[in-house]
Amino acid sequence: MSRLQTRLLQLRSNFLFLPSFYSVVAIVLSFFFVQLDYHIFYSTKLGSFVPDVFFTNLSLAQTLLGAISASLLTMTTISFSTIMVVLTTYLSQFSPRTIQNFVNDQHTQRILGVFISGFIFSIVTLLLIRERDGVALFFSPTVAVIYAIVCVGFFVFFIHHVSLWIQVSNLIHQISKNTIGAIHENYQNKDTSHHDAPWDDWESAEIKQREPLFVHVETPGYLQLIDFDPLIKRAKQDDVIIEMRFELGDYVDKFTPFLHIWPLSKKIEANHYLSYFHFGNERATIQDVDFGLTKLVEICLKALSPGINDPNTAVSCINELGKVLTVLGQKNIERCFYNDDKRALRLMLKPQHFREYLYRCFYQILYYAKDDVSVLTAILEALNVVASHNDTDVKKEIKRFSEYIIEGIKEKTFLSLDEQYLHKKLEELALHTETNHTPNHEF
Repeated sequence: MSRLQTRLLQLRSNFLFLPSFYSVVAIVLSFFFVQLDYHIFYSTKLGSFVPDVFFTNLSLAQTLLGAISASLLTMTTISFSTIMVVLTTYLSQFSPRTIQNFVNDQHTQRILGVFISGFIFSIVTLLLIRERDGVALFFSPTVAVIYAIVCVGFFVFFIHHVSLWIQVSNLIHQISKNTIGAIHENYQNKDTSHHDAPWDDWESAEIKQREPLFVHVETPGYLQLIDFDPLIKRAKQDDVIIEMRFELGDYVDKFTPFLHIWPLSKKIEANHYLSYFHFGNERATIQDVDFGLTKLVEICLKALSPGINDPNTAVSCINELGKVLTVLGQKNIERCFYNDDKRALRLMLKPQHFREYLYRCFYQILYYAKDDVSVLTAILEALNVVASHNDTDVKKEIKRFSEYIIEGIKEKTFLSLDEQYLHKKLEELALHTETNHTPNHEF
């Protein structure tokens, strides 16, 4: 991902970007159409193409523009109120972390941008329009009327959009879809990449015997993005080796060294490397896959809470977790050494393992759902899906995790039919993990 693409992603994720952009365009269009009115009046050739019905006098123009601006302002206020209702629902019933999914949704931002820009176009045109140089008929109010009709269509779409987003199933699907997209964007498939070979990182053991340069962040925040390609090119240019002490999504403070840098041939300005890392006040799913998984887990835990008690939503979250883990298991997520085009080591990251993702996805759910057979079986079915679509290494991790599940099940007493159902699911999981383990029928 280039630095320009990174900047554009950050801008698009800002709630104010699209409404502000649309507002500036509305002001420009307002000046344009007001000037066009005078050109149409003085140009008989241009005016002949516009029917007389589209022209209004000054009094009617002011009435139309005043009514349209008031209506669009009311429509914008209703939209903001609706957004607040959605955010309150997300905060109380789903997870505080899911609020950004609706706020950063491009449809939501675009709809608000259309409403705000319509109001600004009408009010600025009302300010600029006036009789001068004998011009008494105007075309710009007709443009405002057309814009208002378009806004009504967007308002209907907005109601439909909110009705979809308020449904937890759609929210879960969107989070899963965005997380899977981030996985495909940032990780290579196992069959097209190789794990770090011993000769890829031979410098790491040698270089760590020397004292590095310590780099501290200037402003603390969550690590959201890393510009890998430009960073490695700069490291090659300066002939340095960089070690990052934090992972994506971690909160980085001013007091703990963020980077360790070893110059190999010349003096460098170490703080320049901070420009390749992007921080924010909250986590983002663009590269932080773990954040997407955290959202799904939190929605699941919220559904299992006594105040909500919605196991079906929890099961839906577990199914989506299974889909994400299936894709994640097919990627080379354990890569922690990055070399330049000459195969020289340039960047070291903290290693990641599939077993850690597997544990973080389900350990909290297992604790709070240890008495719910439907949730336990949903976890076993999700693990079946992951195991059936991945290689032997992933199967081994799932087998290991299934033994952890059995430990928890043995501590509980289930009714006979529940026990048989769990036993059946465990047998299916043992089959998919290609093990000889047959779970004990007596938990």
